[in-house]
Amino acid sequence: MATDARAGLLSVDLSAVVANWRLLRERHQGGEVAAVVKADAYGLGAAPVGRALRDAGCRTFFVAHLAEGMALRQALGHGPAIVVLNGFRPGADEDAALWPALNSLADVEAWADSARVHGMRHKVLLHLDTGMARLGLDSREAERLIQDPWPLVPLDLRYVMTHLACADEPDHPLNAAQAARFAGLADRLPAARRSVANSSGIFLGPAFASDLARPGAALYGINPTPGRPNPMRQVVRLTAPILQLREIAAGESVGYGASFTATRPSRIATVAAGYADGYLRALSGRSRAVLDGAEIPLVGRVSMDLLTFDVTDAPAAAPGRHVTLIGDGITPDELAAAAGTIGYEILTSLGPRYRRIHA
Repeated sequence: MATDARAGLLSVDLSAVVANWRLLRERHQGGEVAAVVKADAYGLGAAPVGRALRDAGCRTFFVAHLAEGMALRQALGHGPAIVVLNGFRPGADEDAALWPALNSLADVEAWADSARVHGMRHKVLLHLDTGMARLGLDSREAERLIQDPWPLVPLDLRYVMTHLACADEPDHPLNAAQAARFAGLADRLPAARRSVANSSGIFLGPAFASDLARPGAALYGINPTPGRPNPMRQVVRLTAPILQLREIAAGESVGYGASFTATRPSRIATVAAGYADGYLRALSGRSRAVLDGAEIPLVGRVSMDLLTFDVTDAPAAAPGRHVTLIGDGITPDELAAAAGTIGYEILTSLGPRYRRIHA
């Protein structure tokens, strides 16, 4: 495959992913720690990330869609458990041996019917909604299942799970309310292991420990404790090459809408990345890059394929040199704050035009 020397370079530090998983395993005051690798491991490559975590000892993986699960099964082989959070219809996974999350009474009944017809006890998770109001059995469905649990009898119920809505806000009252609701429902259902904590939930303390934690973003370096120092190692380094340098006079403008006007004679570097590559347009005039240790401000608007940086004070700038967009102290969380979003969106937006290296 031909490589484009003028494309950006996205490096994923797999050893940092593994180190983050091990840290989360140490912090979780419960049982097993899984890995959420949905959305192609948050844009970083589910297959290489999954293999690295499998080799480190991770035995359970979570994805969102059936296609993600089937691709991950091909990458990991038939050892680890792979859970599809959005669920799927019985038989749709063919021979991939995926585990569906059952998100409604209709899901439970469909899988129970299939088990009776085919005489096999499929491994499943039961998802209880305790305050997110998205997927999962709501309180009325859960009560109906508690009163008549017969649909669960032919199933191999591996876990009962819930998902925390405000785990990244430790003092939010919904955290304790969800934990209490979940315990109250799970105590009245057929015995099964329990899964509660996501990345931030692992840091909420022993009341949120369970048989299986499900971290995602923290594996990839996103801070699970906003407002406090990030305990996770950084995983991503993103660089892009300078295509051209332009000398402009004081009073000249740069980019669409002439949103930046130079106040001094300036040197502008045009860099090969843009919002088509996931460098969000909302970062226009609000971000920075690094070149040889020097910070260079983003000036003008982010366009589809190009960024412009003021390199007047960076004498090392030259066509072909790469500037660092993520790394060298610039984190996905920092970019997210500048863009008014979250680090999850920064990572999952990173586009396919970057050359990717997993090491």
